[in-house]
Amino acid sequence: MKKTILITGSTDGIGLVTAKTLVGLGHSVLLHGRSSAKLEAAKQQLLAVSSEAQVETYVADLSRLDQVKALALAVRERHQQLDVLINNAGVYVVPETVSPDGLDIRFTVNTIAPYWLTQQLLPLLGASGRVVNLSSAAQAPITADEMTGPSNLDDGAVYAKSKLALTMWSRHLAASIGREGPAVIAVNPGSFLGSKMVKQAYGRVGGDLQKGADILVKAALSEEFSRASGQYFDNDAGRFANPHPDALDSAKNAEIAAAIEAILANR
Repeated sequence: MKKTILITGSTDGIGLVTAKTLVGLGHSVLLHGRSSAKLEAAKQQLLAVSSEAQVETYVADLSRLDQVKALALAVRERHQQLDVLINNAGVYVVPETVSPDGLDIRFTVNTIAPYWLTQQLLPLLGASGRVVNLSSAAQAPITADEMTGPSNLDDGAVYAKSKLALTMWSRHLAASIGREGPAVIAVNPGSFLGSKMVKQAYGRVGGDLQKGADILVKAALSEEFSRASGQYFDNDAGRFANPHPDALDSAKNAEIAAAIEAILANR
């Protein structure tokens, strides 16, 4: 059955390779990026995979909360149902760390934006849908108040905190909605894959992006992942595994989710 799948940050890297794989399997893909030109180039690459590919493009800067909201509204205007949301967009090194909303851009893009986008698209996803959140092997303890303003920590520290926070709210949301909502799964697609982010952060080319794309496709489509809501898949180990111990604490997970809700209140 053909599915409709939104992939954030899909003009390059794992997101684009995942999109290519999905259209090759006959699915409809909603591409997201910050640049209209890059989105058009990505769309042409998908049409080269399949001339009959169903592809839509959406422009939004996820470091701006008003554009996150606009992205959700644009998808809702065109679709009554969304089968899968893959929250792939992420940042590591940024030229400016403070967002127009007075938040840390790294936390905004990696943690807060995917939370809000997911919440606004829940009615389209329903009980049969899936939310796949790109986590990381890099996870570091975070307190709720660290997300409420700019951070003075280095890129690596903030990245690890943001990915743990993403994993924590994934588990909280899965527990909160139960079987009434989509399956929510956090996935580490693999360490040191050949993305732009890895090159920026570590100055190395990295491994085959297809490894990360394949696990995202599996998370989006396979029966195994339909029963995995609230779990964390570690693609370095090739199995479901425990995330950072803090993400196993339901009270801490709830604190992170509540902090994000407070940031988003009245926006």
